Amino acid sequence: MSLAVVRSRAPAPGRAPEVVVEVHLANGLPSFSIVGLPDLEVRESRERVRAALQNCGFDFPVSRITVNLAPADLPKESGRFDLPIALGILAASGQIPAESLEHREFAGELSLTGALRPMRGAFAMVCGAARQYATSDARVPDIYVPLASAAEAALVPGIDVYGADDLRALCAHLNGVPDARLRPLHAATLSDDRTAPSPDLADVIGHPGARRALEVAAAGGHHLLMVGPPGAGKSMLAARLPGLLPPMNDDEALTSAAILSASSIGFTPSQWRQRPFRAPHHSSSSVALVGGRNPPQPGEITLAHLGVLFLDELPEFDRKVLETLREPLEAGRITISRAAQQADFPAACQLVAAMNPCPCGWRGDPGGRCRCSPEIAARYLRKLSGPLMDRIDIQIELPALSPAELSARAAKRGESSATVAARVAAARDVQLRRQGKTNRELDGREADDVCRPEATGEALLRSAGERFGWSARAYYRVLKVVRTIADLAGADTPTAAHVAEAVQYRRALSIA
Repeated sequence: MSLAVVRSRAPAPGRAPEVVVEVHLANGLPSFSIVGLPDLEVRESRERVRAALQNCGFDFPVSRITVNLAPADLPKESGRFDLPIALGILAASGQIPAESLEHREFAGELSLTGALRPMRGAFAMVCGAARQYATSDARVPDIYVPLASAAEAALVPGIDVYGADDLRALCAHLNGVPDARLRPLHAATLSDDRTAPSPDLADVIGHPGARRALEVAAAGGHHLLMVGPPGAGKSMLAARLPGLLPPMNDDEALTSAAILSASSIGFTPSQWRQRPFRAPHHSSSSVALVGGRNPPQPGEITLAHLGVLFLDELPEFDRKVLETLREPLEAGRITISRAAQQADFPAACQLVAAMNPCPCGWRGDPGGRCRCSPEIAARYLRKLSGPLMDRIDIQIELPALSPAELSARAAKRGESSATVAARVAAARDVQLRRQGKTNRELDGREADDVCRPEATGEALLRSAGERFGWSARAYYRVLKVVRTIADLAGADTPTAAHVAEAVQYRRALSIA
């Protein structure tokens, strides 16, 4: 036959829309054209496919070859369409049976020798197929990807994933050669994968107040800001937050892995069920942080979805870049709009930020090392806007450690991450059973229903709000922190002691 249809998927972030690759062979002067909004990488597949077919011993048709990538209005990128285009040519020219392509989806980049290179987005591709067919009675397709990418794709349950080393081996399988049949790779074979151990909280010297604040932030999913001089341990504490968070459930693991798989950083099986920890440099642009480009691509706040976004040296970020965080920190999602396309990305990450109290970093040091004037220090703090600070639930100060505290490290080893994580998991379980979400995600009405303290605590909270001039948003964020502290204590109703602790977490920094 002169027409063949092969199914594949595009590497769109957060989803994997189906792409139908139609290959037509017609009489006329020999040519090879690709239509359907292909980018440069896809157009270059003509030369890769031609060389791969010839070097694998197949005949390249001397015909007018037209390849259509449908739907035509969806931008196509990456070399993943090499394999379906090559299979379409082989089926259209009768070198493999066209019926062997039914109920199957293919993706992979070809080398000139016909070998299949590792591809980006294999996991996202299988996730997209699983979601599409979850509510359909149609037969779930088998997925064929490069062997090097099959391990991550096989983590998605309910779909058979096959890995092939090269085009020749895959075509032998499709032709039904008995000794060349490929076997599906199942997730069970990945059970022996070892993940890198998380940094342990026991390594942190001193700072009992900061350790407690980190535990509260982990239990309620609250955003956290740490203010202190260089070397106080801010980055060390931030790196240990993922180890305190509860393990991902199946839906969370699939969502996080699909986002990472479709991104430029990729996904590996060793990251399965691991909370993302993203720490972009302070020179990052707003596009890098929240997303952008055309078509829209996700930023760091989306790559950290269901994990931790750590912004070190917070005032060194461009102020306009930081202001783009306002809406996603509040809503847990971000919508990137362009003239021809709009994309909605998840952004329910936990923000952890760290900063020095002044440009030299030593303001408040008892040794008098700070040489910044009050005006210079105030100007430094004014780099952070009030609306942004309003969205950070917990704000704490970390003093520098003295030589005596450093030398007593072995004698005063703190609790391990496993001990603290057990308390965090118990508090999270209480929240999920009570309201089905973390305390940070409560809206105003829900916070009124479940977070209100007893009368004494209510009076203390009101007094603190008037004294420090809290906005309505700040007031409700403190109220949610109160509820988290009570959950850690196993209390049904927050008390004045819980309120007093929460109030301490809003006094570290004031925007002059």
